[in-house]
Amino acid sequence: EAVRADEVGLSFFGVGEHHRHEFAVSSPELVLAAAAARTEKIRLGTAVTVLSSDDPVRVYERFATLDALSNGRAEVILGRGSFIESFPLFGYDLADYEVLFEEKLDLFSQLRDEKPVTWQGTTRAALDGADVYPKTANGITAWVGVGGSPESVVRTARYGYGLMLAIIGGSAERFRPYVDLYHRSLDSFGRDRLPVGIHSPGHIADTDAQAWEELYPAMEANRNAIGAERGWPPYSRLQFQHDIGPEGAIYAGSPETVARKIAATVQTLGADRFDLKYANGTLEHGKLLHSIELYGTVVAPMVHDLLARG
Repeated sequence: EAVRADEVGLSFFGVGEHHRHEFAVSSPELVLAAAAARTEKIRLGTAVTVLSSDDPVRVYERFATLDALSNGRAEVILGRGSFIESFPLFGYDLADYEVLFEEKLDLFSQLRDEKPVTWQGTTRAALDGADVYPKTANGITAWVGVGGSPESVVRTARYGYGLMLAIIGGSAERFRPYVDLYHRSLDSFGRDRLPVGIHSPGHIADTDAQAWEELYPAMEANRNAIGAERGWPPYSRLQFQHDIGPEGAIYAGSPETVARKIAATVQTLGADRFDLKYANGTLEHGKLLHSIELYGTVVAPMVHDLLARG
């Protein structure tokens, strides 16, 4: 899938980190390293790295190594994740949910400077003039994934990360206040403008009907498996019809349908980047490859044209 994305000219290929049976990848950097050996131009990263239950020094080392393997194409999107399995798995208390991310993001921010680090907190051992290797040629491109809390937006600006908005429900328009808050926060911290990205689920096929019929069973299986744990009502066709509509967060349909919805969202939020979460639930590999191909060869050029024409 990463090879196909590279071949069709897409800009970024991301892999999530999960520690539960529905997901294949628990160590995304290994998968990305394999992809780096088989691709040439596409940037490679995570969506997301669960920093709260990891060690910032090891995260930095792994991505600096990936950056070298890929000739400078590594990116990391840091987040707290939408699942909590990694916390007990790696020995962390969910009661420390906030402080874990705050302290570890602070440490990772210092590591990005690639100079000796002196740091002290409550979630790991202190560092005194620690120098971490390997160094990179141009630094590590880093974002913070945010689900929609103002505090997270301000923190992202304070530490100088790109803002990646995970919009997985509702209309994109309701996230405009977060984008405005991010820009105001960057100004208040004396930082230059940094990019805003959007991360939303979707699927592309030759026609609207085909894309919807392929995606619905996969979304239903995925939502119901997770919803059974979280007390959600069963997913329905009615809910799906709302989600794929103008006010929903799923970008599914023919290339033209998806391109127009992406362009409208990018304009509404003044975003710099749109990441399509193309793998959803039980969608089979061949359909994923076709979706990637259409995204790169038809959708992306159409979005650029729509935006250029306003």
